[in-house]
Amino acid sequence: MVELTFYGGVGEVGGNMFLLRDGDTRIFLDFGMNYAARRNFYSWPALQPRDERGLLDFGLIPNLTGIYQYEESEPSVDAVFLTHSHGDHSGYVSLIKRSIPVYCGETTCLIMKALDATGRKTFEKNLEGIEWRTFRTGEHLKIGGVEIIPVHVDHSVPGAYGFIIHTSEGAIVYTGDFRTHGTKPMLTEDFVRRAAEESPEAVICEGTNIMQARVSSEADVEVELDSVVASTPKIVLASFGHNDIDRLRTFYNVAKKNDRHLVISLRQAYLLRELQKDQRLEVPDVTGDRFIILDEEDRRSRWEREEIQKYGNTKTIAEISRIQDKIIYIMSQFDLNDLVEIRPEAGSVYIYSSSEPFTEEGEMDFERLKNWLACYGLPLYQIHASGHVMPHQLAEVIRRVKPKKLVPVHTEYPETFKKYFGKNVNVELPTKNQTMKLI
Repeated sequence: MVELTFYGGVGEVGGNMFLLRDGDTRIFLDFGMNYAARRNFYSWPALQPRDERGLLDFGLIPNLTGIYQYEESEPSVDAVFLTHSHGDHSGYVSLIKRSIPVYCGETTCLIMKALDATGRKTFEKNLEGIEWRTFRTGEHLKIGGVEIIPVHVDHSVPGAYGFIIHTSEGAIVYTGDFRTHGTKPMLTEDFVRRAAEESPEAVICEGTNIMQARVSSEADVEVELDSVVASTPKIVLASFGHNDIDRLRTFYNVAKKNDRHLVISLRQAYLLRELQKDQRLEVPDVTGDRFIILDEEDRRSRWEREEIQKYGNTKTIAEISRIQDKIIYIMSQFDLNDLVEIRPEAGSVYIYSSSEPFTEEGEMDFERLKNWLACYGLPLYQIHASGHVMPHQLAEVIRRVKPKKLVPVHTEYPETFKKYFGKNVNVELPTKNQTMKLI
């Protein structure tokens, strides 16, 4: 009997954490943080957990023995497999016993190590000592009685994978997060083709956009960005996901077309420089003339003092404010205070190039952003292409793969799957903290 216990990712976007059991073999598929649930109890930076006890008390991580670092018991799982580096799939891997190996793609490992090197060290954000084991697409990885074949997919972060899992009773498929409308649809096509060849007993499938579909491609984003930037006489401020290298490349292309420089943080520059180690990713050269690295002299930590010496293309906020017609400044909401010093001139704009907020707190943050922009006279453009598959694309994937059972995860609307797919597909809904017999 093959079972899957759902400790997260059920009726919610993210927090994926699934325990696969096949005989004596136990493997976690992703070990993600549920940001929405976490915000019910904690807020950054004022109120943060001190150790695992709070996370356990509030049900933010499963109350299992043999999993976490703080325990002295023997490991109760054989491995953790990560589909990609987004925190809602990998955010709590820092808590795992160091004797439990963590399998992930080579690029995911690069990204997570870069974020660890440049982030604040807390018990939730400390990857020191993890036993990383990396893979590439198509490798066959044997864990006990289970064989996992990772196959690349296209997503809004490089190095994303889905898993084809051979168990003692048959094949199952876990999609992770994927799309077919991104810059590399051929990756997802490889995964779908391989999954269809397996005639899987079950597919554990993401459904982020089942009720929030907006059809747009990265090529569409570039056209719209170019139109806005070309008609903007002063500074262009923009925000998007830190790890979204496709989106950064799109902004880079638009900056070149319009003879502007792309201003990025030192943390972003560090990540890009690390990813340049993999030439297949086609990451723009962060040391080139098209980039400007923001030098925040008054906020330097030790790693920043060492890293800034590696770049000749740096400027301070004061220097940036004097060349507003020459730049696109990639910023986060944590950087809004920079507007006080930049003093955006008339004719400037702000481009929000991320998903719309899913939670009430996210909506409050978005309203706060709009208040700032209104104060400085900055029109807000929303230009984005999702990192997740659209419903009609998903329907085609399921038609091709033909699973005997479809299990929706990573969606706020799992019940919609039953009505959308109708009687043609056997949709079985998971329950949080409950175990489902897959085969």
